[in-house]
Amino acid sequence: MASDSNGNNKKPFIGFSFAWNGLKEILRTERNFTIHLSAAVIVTMAGIYFNVSRVEWAILFLTFGTVMSTEMINTAIERLLDYLAPDFHPQAGLVKDIAAGAVLVTAIFSVCVGIFIFSPYLLEMFR
Repeated sequence: MASDSNGNNKKPFIGFSFAWNGLKEILRTERNFTIHLSAAVIVTMAGIYFNVSRVEWAILFLTFGTVMSTEMINTAIERLLDYLAPDFHPQAGLVKDIAAGAVLVTAIFSVCVGIFIFSPYLLEMFR
């Protein structure tokens, strides 16, 4: 059984429980996360339809994970700053903008990955 820094026993998998709660909260409250998740489902269906390779699946799943994880980190930063600086503060606003920009960058590059993977299949389909 795991112990904390004081030597007290901790329940196994308690970290998983906290992580699961965070995932449920994101799904319940964050519209952008559900948009990213919906896009991942659509891309997954396209991957099944076009029978993409194992390497392409690996790249797609890594891309899904990167975009969704970045969205979750962005949300955590926003909520933390809302707690620490409930009144508007220019630096807090800038930090939120930078975190949102990170999500935008990962989303743009995920579209590039999708184009790179699916364009040969689409070109072949329309020949």
